[in-house]
Amino acid sequence: MKNSREIMDILEAYDLTGSYRAAAELARCDHHTVARYVKMRAAGQHPDVRRHRDRAIDVFLPKIEELVVRSNGRIRADVVHKRITAMGFTGGERTTRRTVAEAKAQFRAGQRRVYRPWITEPGLWLQWDWGEGPQIGGRRTSLWCAWVAWSRFRVVIPVWDKTLPTITACLDATLRRIGGVPAYALTDNEKTVTTDHIAGIAVRNPEIVEVARHYGMTIRTCLPADPETKGGSEATVRIAKADLVPKDVNLLEEYRNFAALESACRTFCEEVNNRVHRETQRRPVEMLAEERQRLHPLPKQPFTVAFGTTRRVCWDSTISVEAVRYSVPHQLIDTRVWARFHGDELIVTAVGPADGHAREVARHPRGSAGTPVLDDAHYPPRENKEGDRVPKATSAEEAAFLMLGPGAASWLVEAATAGTRKVKTKMAEAVAFSKLYSTAEVDRALGTAAVTGRFAEKDLISILDYQVGLENVEVTRASETHSLQPGTSAWSRFGTIPLEHDDEDEGDTL
Repeated sequence: MKNSREIMDILEAYDLTGSYRAAAELARCDHHTVARYVKMRAAGQHPDVRRHRDRAIDVFLPKIEELVVRSNGRIRADVVHKRITAMGFTGGERTTRRTVAEAKAQFRAGQRRVYRPWITEPGLWLQWDWGEGPQIGGRRTSLWCAWVAWSRFRVVIPVWDKTLPTITACLDATLRRIGGVPAYALTDNEKTVTTDHIAGIAVRNPEIVEVARHYGMTIRTCLPADPETKGGSEATVRIAKADLVPKDVNLLEEYRNFAALESACRTFCEEVNNRVHRETQRRPVEMLAEERQRLHPLPKQPFTVAFGTTRRVCWDSTISVEAVRYSVPHQLIDTRVWARFHGDELIVTAVGPADGHAREVARHPRGSAGTPVLDDAHYPPRENKEGDRVPKATSAEEAAFLMLGPGAASWLVEAATAGTRKVKTKMAEAVAFSKLYSTAEVDRALGTAAVTGRFAEKDLISILDYQVGLENVEVTRASETHSLQPGTSAWSRFGTIPLEHDDEDEGDTL
């Protein structure tokens, strides 16, 4: 089969020469090929269309098409091959596979849904959906993925669960991030939104209806098992998972904690919202600035009824729920938070005083009365109290002693701990010894005394004499020329020395 460029060269060669053979020599092909393409052009046929040749499988085409239609385009080619082989087909399985693929393509073309482009209007539609997030510490997370239809502005928020209070918090954060409330919000038919379907009509969850009424919007759901009715949020989920969930294709590292995932989601939103969109050829942040003029105003306070009961944060950065104290971040001391139980976990939500955003600030396992449940991350770093136990000179005598070295400081700490008497006198003796011995030797002796717990009157001078004398002793080391082995000369007269006994056997030999 010639490509379009080769066919044009053949026809151009024929127009130049007017002869099949001459054109074949110029185009480097057979003259019959030149004749075929010239005749096709004269008949008005497209040169790329191949002439159909009768095949052995053509007789079985009606049966193949019937099987494809009955299976709704899902039947396997090997099953079709067994069927038509039993009916008398003698061709190979490769021919059957090619024919079944053509039949399936024609079937899908006849069943393909045709969409009219959705012309969005600013200020009307917000869509949200859920994506599977990365695991953090072996625990699954979810990604709230929202999409403003007209401006293509995206919001991605990581969460631990998909309960109704979490949805309320995510919806409030999304609306405050876009700076207004659209007329409609479109999502899936989850139990938090749709409790049942009766005669094809979705029955709304009354709690989500109260949330929507608080913000002045209407909740809509897509058709069951038909995610194509909200393709914008589906695309947001796909893009967010591709950029945020660690996989082999993006080589992302595992997230150390939940805060790292939150930071990655904020960076992702800033990147995609400041990038020129392929469809609109504009940046979503610029279009959102125009769309805000068509959005409804936001209420000052979020819908806090779904967050649980209110609690006051005490001075020790804890709240009391069912006689159990749970810690919260210390920045929330003397503020109001909301607490609720979800299974065996307590979830604490706070509302920012400046921006009004509702966010989860703490999550604890359910505790028991009398045992507080605390998280060290909720408290500021503790000061290093070990520094208060380091000796600090307050007089000239103390400074002279501590200047001997770290051994002197260790001796003072250990001697004070052991309740040693006359500590100042012994410190003055150590300073005096530093004039007879070197400062390093005295400091070493003090360190040895501190380790061994020797704080008596003569202990320091005894240790000094021993350590100084030990340094002057010549150490004999074993080598090839000298050995510590005494030898066997003492055994040379073994057996000839008479044994001494107290009885009459004295004088006998071995």
